Amino acid sequence: MNKLLAGGMAMMAILAAAAGGFRFGSGHWPDPKQFPAAARNGSSHEHADARKVLYWRHPSDETQFSAEAAKTPDGRDYVPVYDDQEVDFAGARAKQESQSAHRKILYYRNPMGLPDTSPTPKKDSMGMDYIPVYEGEDDDSSTVKVSVAKIQRTGVRSEPAALRHVVRPVRAPGVAKPDERTLYSVALRADSFIEKLYVNENGRHVEKGEPLFRVYSPDMVKVQVDYRISRSAGGDRGEAGATQRLENLELPASVVAQLKSTGEPVLSFDWPSPVTGFVLSKNAIEGMMAKMGDEIFRIADLSSIWVIADVAEQDIGQVKIGDKAKVTFRAFPGEVFEGDVTFILHELDMATRTAKVRIQLPNPGHRIKHEMFADVQIDTETGRAEQLAVPDSALIDSGRRQVVIVDLGDGRFEPRDVKTGLRGEGYVAISEGLKEGEKVVVASNFLIDAESNLKAALSSFTEEGASGSDPRSQPPSQQPGAAPDHTQHQHSKDDTP
Repeated sequence: MNKLLAGGMAMMAILAAAAGGFRFGSGHWPDPKQFPAAARNGSSHEHADARKVLYWRHPSDETQFSAEAAKTPDGRDYVPVYDDQEVDFAGARAKQESQSAHRKILYYRNPMGLPDTSPTPKKDSMGMDYIPVYEGEDDDSSTVKVSVAKIQRTGVRSEPAALRHVVRPVRAPGVAKPDERTLYSVALRADSFIEKLYVNENGRHVEKGEPLFRVYSPDMVKVQVDYRISRSAGGDRGEAGATQRLENLELPASVVAQLKSTGEPVLSFDWPSPVTGFVLSKNAIEGMMAKMGDEIFRIADLSSIWVIADVAEQDIGQVKIGDKAKVTFRAFPGEVFEGDVTFILHELDMATRTAKVRIQLPNPGHRIKHEMFADVQIDTETGRAEQLAVPDSALIDSGRRQVVIVDLGDGRFEPRDVKTGLRGEGYVAISEGLKEGEKVVVASNFLIDAESNLKAALSSFTEEGASGSDPRSQPPSQQPGAAPDHTQHQHSKDDTP
């Protein structure tokens, strides 16, 4: 009876200690297998001293160990691992190895994470089995493996690379100009006098054939007299020469018709407008003498207008003739005028490092005035095919290298060099280094990049220590970065009590 009572009290004490360990220790209910054999058998002292502690394990991270009792940074006790439990762990590992027998084992790595490998199975100084590394698992030095818990905590997110139209609109300032192809200069081919000025203001709209001024020119009267004389003489050659002189002076058709019908020269006559348009400049005053070749009027048709945009040097390579453009003027806020790129000047302005790009716009109602300031947006995507692209956030650009983090699945990631193309509206085109459908990290990729840099740095350190030899082919005591046996009992910074 006393033995039964003592055994019951011992069991209650163990349960109370277990509950306290859950509340103040690791935060997990202890495994019944970890109870001392005496407690399972109902005795508090029987075989208690027969079990040997091999090492202490982190309460929540099975990859962290300590050679002696320790605490986590948040105050939890490490869990002791006994010799009989190690037998169970070894059996579980053997079962796992048998399930993976179809895979080729490349080498065995140190279970404590030290830079120590072995080509054959072995144990470390604490009796822990080395962990096998299978083909396709850790053989690629460029691959980084991150735990699922860390991926979830840091918000790592991936998206597949896909074909899409990468649109990068080019924006530039511009100025409205008259269409130079419609400009016309009104000038006389002989010295003349302006007797009457009908159009006496700039900006006036004139129709083709409308009289601009009345002119008297002694030279024009003289060729008319020569024509009459040649015609009276009856010689075909003389008349043809006189007719040619009339055409050289561009006498109006009405004056030539009257001369041929009456035979009398017209002393003064009205000079008609040769085109329809607006008078851009007027250099005549009534009663003045106009010298031969002097411009009297400049007329332009403003039914279409040019916008000359100053495109920056780094953007001019994306612009081509035929691209669509959207133009807004400060005079018409909120209103968009659409046109086409018709010409790109073949030189850059040395001072501003910009290129002149001509955009033609229809101008119904003649609302757009030349010299108006404009804001131009050129759609450089017009007519281009889809390109493989990823979000901007997926690209890590150091200036000399462009890298994306490829998500290989199961927590494995691979930093990969790529060549980039056009960028626009949140995406960047990838010309080399990536295939359609491959997933790239688009959020928290700095974490994977940091892990990759750390792994590369450690790998470089161990390779330098090995002087170019293969660490897998060397005995553990000669491998680069391998520490003496006594160092394997040291703690990591997380294991320090």
